[in-house]
Amino acid sequence: MTDATDERVARETIHLRMDDGATADLLFFCPRERSLAALLWVPALGVAARHYEPFARALAAHGITVGIHEWRGHGSSDRRAGRQCDWGYRELLTYDLPRSLDTLATTVGDIPLHVGGHSLGGQLACLLAGMTPHELAGVALVASGAPYWRRFPPWVLLAYVAAPALAHMVGRLPGRRIGFGGNEARGVIDDWSRSGRRGVYAAAGLAVDLEAALGRQRAPVRALRLQDDWLAPASSLDFLLDKMPDASRDTGVVTPDELGGERADHFAWMKQPASVARRLANGMLQG
Repeated sequence: MTDATDERVARETIHLRMDDGATADLLFFCPRERSLAALLWVPALGVAARHYEPFARALAAHGITVGIHEWRGHGSSDRRAGRQCDWGYRELLTYDLPRSLDTLATTVGDIPLHVGGHSLGGQLACLLAGMTPHELAGVALVASGAPYWRRFPPWVLLAYVAAPALAHMVGRLPGRRIGFGGNEARGVIDDWSRSGRRGVYAAAGLAVDLEAALGRQRAPVRALRLQDDWLAPASSLDFLLDKMPDASRDTGVVTPDELGGERADHFAWMKQPASVARRLANGMLQG
């Protein structure tokens, strides 16, 4: 564990080892004053945890302790996708995310515990919420939604056919080269594209019924979508939220005015996260 501080926020790095031997760091941001709630944050596909530090610091300034999960295969993870190294949602939901959540819960003690995420990270956070034995106070989503192709322009279906084909041909999805995600494991792309084609969540090799798990998820959901975000439109978000019928929902839209006039798209909010952090923190502390 390493430590660094500024005037309002303490930063730590907690090294994690998963049950299958994989390792990664959990980035941990804690208010120097009393923590009022805690949030495990799951990044978007292919985005390393460190890129969410400004967002985590903004949340911590509002009294929220934040643990930023690291995707297997990126950033501090000791794994890299390739022909000899593959994984899917099964590993993420069985080993990685539960370890991060357990660590955060143990570290923060008896304060309200939330999970949340950006884009695909938000989807995985919802699945985790339906599977975890931890009692959760809420789920927070930013620019997230189910990838079901019928909630997008028809051509998106082609991506859900081409991406896994390319991943299996190359040994991994070369996301850095094609401009989508990072260098992603074949299994992750298989599971993601299947949910895009069928509108149903499932993980190869995982016995858990993920749709049933979502149906059991009852923690309140607070979701913000970006006004100019074609990757996570309202139709996509609604499709995801409808899979959790017993969870109350509070949704909102982030506009360019809240981002200094910048286009309110899928990633722009990360450069100016203050408004998003304030709105999520207010919801967590009021609920």
